[in-house]
Amino acid sequence: MGSPKKRLSSLGIIKWLWILIFATFTFGIAIGGAVYYYKVPFDFWNKWMPIPHGEMKVVVIKPGLSARQCANAFLEQGALTGSSSELAYWMARFGIDRKIRSGQYRVRRSGPWNMARQLLTVQPVNWSLTIIPGADIFSLRKIFERHSETVLSPLSGDDILKKAIIEDKNYPEPMRAHLPEGEEKRVAFLLPETYFLVEETPEELVRVAAHTWWDRYGARLSEDVAFNNINETAVVASMVQREALWDDERPIIAGVIANRLKKNMPLQIDATVVYAWKLKGKTLTRVLYSDLEINSPYNTYIKPGLPPAPICVPSKESWEAAMTPQETPYYYYVARKNGYHYFAESYDEHRRNIKKARTE
Repeated sequence: MGSPKKRLSSLGIIKWLWILIFATFTFGIAIGGAVYYYKVPFDFWNKWMPIPHGEMKVVVIKPGLSARQCANAFLEQGALTGSSSELAYWMARFGIDRKIRSGQYRVRRSGPWNMARQLLTVQPVNWSLTIIPGADIFSLRKIFERHSETVLSPLSGDDILKKAIIEDKNYPEPMRAHLPEGEEKRVAFLLPETYFLVEETPEELVRVAAHTWWDRYGARLSEDVAFNNINETAVVASMVQREALWDDERPIIAGVIANRLKKNMPLQIDATVVYAWKLKGKTLTRVLYSDLEINSPYNTYIKPGLPPAPICVPSKESWEAAMTPQETPYYYYVARKNGYHYFAESYDEHRRNIKKARTE
């Protein structure tokens, strides 16, 4: 047997080893708890506590939502199995509450903590759709026709376009009182731009494009004389869009249109004739004298005043030109080969400009 001193020494070592093990274990628990409670979970948690294999869900987060509203969206759309307030809590703990973006989130149905963990890495999906300046109702329908094929919708492209554009709820509430009736008249109020949408739907495109138009021009409705009749302004802007190739000429052409309207002169705009034939199913690449005989309210060679609706989607520059046309002495213009125009005050001068343009 060993001496009592040696036995006491061994017991002391064992005691201190247990104390060290206990302290290390306690420290590890404390650190792990702190990491779990206060910080973003590390790879350790993802390795040893993976996200449960729940049903995959797609959640749409609209722009402008708060973190609590986003958390509630996950609950309402069936992706969250627990409390939305608890999810908002974990989103704040993980620093997600100020970083979450609009879009579609594809996540596994789970509880608040596991949902928050997914939101650390999952990226929202957005779709890019472009409305081109000068697009008419026919070219816009192609976007909707493609969409109807994608989602196997029973509606045709025409029906999808009409449904999305004439639905008042797709427009800002203060804008609705100013909107004309009918899809052809409302097309002009979709500001042309490339939009990143949270849903690839016609309603979402109309909603975002109309809100963009309102954000830009809404305040001018009560200030600008040109907006006394918003539909007439849209019609002029659409004609300016199709007649002018270069932005610096748009205010001048708007001024010519204003001058002719004041004198009750026929506008004689070729673009309206092209549109009139397009409504009848014929696409013109060049306007001939025989084409000017078409019986249509859009034929500004034989019908006085403005056409009944815009002929295309005007650009920002065309809207600006229609709202503030340039004061000009001109009543006529003819296109040159470079896309610019010769302008004239009299018909005789206009005829000379036609000859000049043809011999360039």
